[in-house]
Amino acid sequence: MDYSQFFNMIPEAGLMAALVIVFLADLILKGEKKHTTLSLLTGLLLVAQIAVCFTAEPAEAFAGLYTATAAAQVMKVILTAGAFIVVVMAQSWLEQKDVQNKEGEFYELIISTLLGMYMMISSGHFLMFFLGLEMASVPMACLVAFDKFKKESAEGAAKFVLTATFSSGVMLYGISFIYGACGTLYFDDVMAQITATPLTIMGLVFFFSGLGFKISLVPFHFWTADTYQGAPTAVTGYLSVVSKGAAAFALMTILTKVFAPMVEYWEMLMYIVIVLTITIANLFAIRQDELKRFMAFSSISQAGYIMLAAVGTSWQMSASALAYYVLIYVVANMAVFTIISVVEQNNGGKTQISDYDGFYTTNPKLSFLMTLALFSLGGIPPFAGMFSKFFIFMAGVKGHDVSTTMGAWAYAVVFIALVNTVISLYYYLKIVKCMYINKTDAPLAPFKSDCATRTALALCTA
Repeated sequence: MDYSQFFNMIPEAGLMAALVIVFLADLILKGEKKHTTLSLLTGLLLVAQIAVCFTAEPAEAFAGLYTATAAAQVMKVILTAGAFIVVVMAQSWLEQKDVQNKEGEFYELIISTLLGMYMMISSGHFLMFFLGLEMASVPMACLVAFDKFKKESAEGAAKFVLTATFSSGVMLYGISFIYGACGTLYFDDVMAQITATPLTIMGLVFFFSGLGFKISLVPFHFWTADTYQGAPTAVTGYLSVVSKGAAAFALMTILTKVFAPMVEYWEMLMYIVIVLTITIANLFAIRQDELKRFMAFSSISQAGYIMLAAVGTSWQMSASALAYYVLIYVVANMAVFTIISVVEQNNGGKTQISDYDGFYTTNPKLSFLMTLALFSLGGIPPFAGMFSKFFIFMAGVKGHDVSTTMGAWAYAVVFIALVNTVISLYYYLKIVKCMYINKTDAPLAPFKSDCATRTALALCTA
């Protein structure tokens, strides 16, 4: 084997080196300065990793097992930036007594999941893709259960593990059908040989179902709300944006490239799933009283919007729209979760929506930043979220002729998504109404955010 090929995997090699450095630092450092040193070291390594991904060129290694395109390198930058924001926003939470002795493990798990996502979006082989997915999923389950002595965290982790196990089995079952039909698992070879037979159609359905669980597409979304509510807030934010963005990009890549000869089969499936995901998630979000569950259904809805990019006929436009949407979604969603986290820590773990009644009277700056983030998630002009939705809508109808059946379906799905954007405005404005209009005799007490929280919010709103 030619070990020099590892030089074509510079982003992954850099992240692996960062993981080893953080592990050794956690093992060696002692005393009161450990928290500061470890957090600064992790932050600097992630910033360096962003620079590495920026400069990395498209590359291939190990006979096509690893294939890093320019679009994949851009996604790595976005995912690493999201992980960096998570590390910054988690600082105040990691200083609490019940988790401060596990700070190193938190950083190591974050980097481990990120490494798995790198492998997943740079894979050129179904088994390499599956290994990357599991490298991301297993540490993510540990992150969900990080507050292991809290009932909600343990329950959320149990549901996440059971769902992840089942979805992985379903996906492998689908991959075995594809191998049986094509005799290979390399993406390029499968695309060249695959035809629409009962075996490949079943393989496509099982594979899509398995990855649908990871992205929380309807009807594979039932684990999401309980897991998001039970996980620590920093982990919930990470799970909602970084993990979802990586899986969505991988699914779009595989559908539009590997299963391109079967587009007439999976395109209609995507239309149905997208409409169900956006509509059902929006309707359930309206009913929520707990803010983290509310954001769970919001993230399910956003997953439906993200997958609109997969139904366009222009790969370049679809990849660009998806990357931009994920970038805006990362910063807007992380701003919301940063505020949820700091409120939870300073006010007795309160995460009910009603707890934010009169929030503006005691914490006007945080209320304003929460409003900006919610407006961006809702797609209200002139915020960046409006442009991300516009680009994703344009990518969804790109190349479709409205006079054809599938073209008419594409335009109808985008129109339904547009109508659902109005519905989403209602429940996002519900939070704004609580903060600015609802009256209460006991609003959340005023408090001052720590430096790390202010830094995270500045990064998200810059």
